[in-house]
Amino acid sequence: MNWKLLALPLCLTALTLTGCASKYVEPEKYSGFLKDYSALEEDKSPTGAPVMRWIQPDLNVNRFTSVYVEPSQLYPQPQPTEKIPAITLQGITQYYDQALKTQFSKALPLATGPGPGVLVVRPAITAVSASTKGLQPYEVIPIALIAAGVSTATGIRDQDTSIATEAAFLDGSSGQVVAEVVRKGAGAELENSSQVMQAKDARAVLDGWASDMLKSFQALKRR
Repeated sequence: MNWKLLALPLCLTALTLTGCASKYVEPEKYSGFLKDYSALEEDKSPTGAPVMRWIQPDLNVNRFTSVYVEPSQLYPQPQPTEKIPAITLQGITQYYDQALKTQFSKALPLATGPGPGVLVVRPAITAVSASTKGLQPYEVIPIALIAAGVSTATGIRDQDTSIATEAAFLDGSSGQVVAEVVRKGAGAELENSSQVMQAKDARAVLDGWASDMLKSFQALKRR
């Protein structure tokens, strides 16, 4: 059988069902974690990854002398499954917290809470998926999962994992939001449809997000 000929109509079907695949999180996939999405614009992270973000035009980050990373949330609250159990979701948020603290501590001392001179990082994991059908309503279908949908249907490839985040950055003194970001990424491939996703499958993505956030902060300090 010619798999290429079979894959084409399957791809077209997937595109029909999911809409045009985007490198960015589509507005209809926004979780509601951020207070305002209207000012978000397409941009690139310091490593060239597509992101939706907004930064206060007159923001002077040099006024921040420490940083407080709030415990990351799962938003909206997901329903764990056999494929993505609660221990995996908990492990993802715990690792995300540590990755953010590790990166931001390279630029600023870590604070124990909001206050004058404190930059507050408020992160959330807003989607986790291990197949073309993710957790409901916890679902994102990035470009990589279009191909994964074909492989699942034909049984010829492993399954991809994906994850998305939304984060707000606040002035710890006033509580004012000074920046926002929304992005998604691909985790490690699972060997087959029965393999359970683990938190370690998302570590590379989480490390990359945290590193990019630090680099963005450092770029703002230099401007």
